[in-house]
Amino acid sequence: MQFREGSTISIKELQINEEIRDKEVRLIGADGSQKGIVSIRDALAAAGEKGLDLVKIAPQAVPPVCKIMDYGKYKFELSKKEKETRKNQKVVNIKEIQLSPSIDTNDFNTKCNHAMRFLKNGDKVKVTVRFRGREVSHSKIGEVLLERFAEAVKELGTVERPAKLEGRNMTMFLAPLENVDKKR
Repeated sequence: MQFREGSTISIKELQINEEIRDKEVRLIGADGSQKGIVSIRDALAAAGEKGLDLVKIAPQAVPPVCKIMDYGKYKFELSKKEKETRKNQKVVNIKEIQLSPSIDTNDFNTKCNHAMRFLKNGDKVKVTVRFRGREVSHSKIGEVLLERFAEAVKELGTVERPAKLEGRNMTMFLAPLENVDKKR
């Protein structure tokens, strides 16, 4: 196990019981009380008396800080907290819709309907206008098209990032409104 300067300690890197090789440690009891600086043998004996583990919680301190605790219960509580935070996270997908500057009305309406469906589901939408050949010199047509697109889906989404020309593509991002009913 190597500790680099400024690296954080993950659960797997915590040293317990006989893995701790220091001569002296600052000991914290199971109830959180300070026991002072003791030899590693005395610390292991104190943990053994209570039927708990000795865990090195601050290896960078001088002397290292060790705590008497139930390591299995500690790991279980951490995994429970991690599951809870994952459960509360909302995954936002980005769906892409591609248009061309010479798109027909029915095709435009179909693309708008797809974007509205994506926004209803809570996904973000990236709308891209692809310019081919000399079309890129008429980038104003793409801007007007993207503004028309944003206007068509405004009851379900708002413009998160306005139209921007990047090479031969002009992109705009739409985000769903917060108060839209989610129908999955």
